[in-house]
Amino acid sequence: MTASIKVSGPPRAGFGAANGSAKARRPRKFPVSDGAPVEVVETGTSLMGRLVSLTSRLTVRPTLAVASYVPHLPWPFGIVDFVSRAVAPTPGTVRATIGLPNADAQLVRAPGVLPADGNRRVVLYMHGGAFLTCGVNSHSRIAIALSKFADAPVLVVNYRLIPKHTIGMAVDDCHDAYHWLRLRGYDPDQIVLAGDSAGGYLALTLAQRLQAEGEEPAALVAISPLLQLAQEPKQAHPNIRTDAMFSPKAFDALVGLVARAAANRIVDGEPEQIYEPLDHIEPGLPRTLIHVSGSEVLLHDARLAARRLAAAGVPTEVRVWRGQIHDFQLADPVIPEAKRSLRQIGEYIREATG
Repeated sequence: MTASIKVSGPPRAGFGAANGSAKARRPRKFPVSDGAPVEVVETGTSLMGRLVSLTSRLTVRPTLAVASYVPHLPWPFGIVDFVSRAVAPTPGTVRATIGLPNADAQLVRAPGVLPADGNRRVVLYMHGGAFLTCGVNSHSRIAIALSKFADAPVLVVNYRLIPKHTIGMAVDDCHDAYHWLRLRGYDPDQIVLAGDSAGGYLALTLAQRLQAEGEEPAALVAISPLLQLAQEPKQAHPNIRTDAMFSPKAFDALVGLVARAAANRIVDGEPEQIYEPLDHIEPGLPRTLIHVSGSEVLLHDARLAARRLAAAGVPTEVRVWRGQIHDFQLADPVIPEAKRSLRQIGEYIREATG
C-alpha cells in the first residue's frame, strides 16, 4: 500500500506575502535530534480509565468488528457529528465557522483566549474518525481543552470524508485551512499542526506538503495517530489482542474504503495513489509530540514514526499512557488521564511557540 508520489493537490505560492511587511522570524530554539526519540511511559491507570476501556472492549470493538465485514454498506457515518451538536460547549467559548474553497472549518476559543489576529500562536487541528466520520462537533470538547491549555485559538478543519471523497482531497482542505491562517497574518513558527487518529496522518502529510513549499510550522502534535495505512504491521502487533476498539478486520476494511475512494478519483490521468507519509520522512519537519495508549494497536505507528523522525534529526517525544482506549483524550473529563494529557500537550504547544 505504499507509493512514492507527491501529495495530491497543487502547491500554493505566496504564503509569505500574506503578512504585508514581513515580521522578523524567530530563530529556532530547539536542537536537532541526536537520532533517538524520547519515550516517556505514564504510570498508573485510573478506575474510570479501566472502566471505559472495558466498556469499549465489550461494545465498540465487537460493533466495529461486525461492520468491518460489510464496510461498503451505506452506514450513517455522518450521524456521529450530527448527534454531537447536542453537547453543550463550555460557557464562554467562542466559535465561528470559516469558509474554505471546498469545505469549512470552525475557529474555537476557550474562555479568556485572545482572538485569532495573527499576533500569537494558533493550532490547526485535524479531527480523527478513520477519514469517514466525525467532525467539528464531535471534536468540540478536545478543541476547547487544547485552546484552554495552549492559550491559543484552535482551527478545526471539517475536511471532506471518504468514501464520497478521498484522503488526498482531505489533505487539500487542511492545506486550504493553513493558507487561511497565513492570510490571517500568522507566520509558520506561530502555527502548530495537530490531529488525532486519522487526523495524525493528515497533520504529518500536510507538514510534508508544506515542507516542499518551504514552510515549517512550529510543531506537530499527534494523538493516538494512524500514520501508516498498510494494515499488516498493525495486525501483527501484540496490541491487536489488547486494543479495546479495533479488531484485525477493522484495518482491512479501512484500507479497502480508502483504496476504493482513491480509485474513483483521477489525478493527472491516473487514479489517486495511496500515500504513506512514513515513507517520506526528511530532515526539517516540525518537532513532534505523540501521545498514545500503551494498549492500542496504533502504538506501532507511534513508535515507528518516532524512530524515523528522530533518525532524520527531528526532535521527537512519545508519551505512552498505559491501559487507555484509543483516543482517550476525547473522554475528558470522564477519564482523569485525558485532562493530564491535554494539559501536557498545551504546555508543549506554548513552549514550541513561545
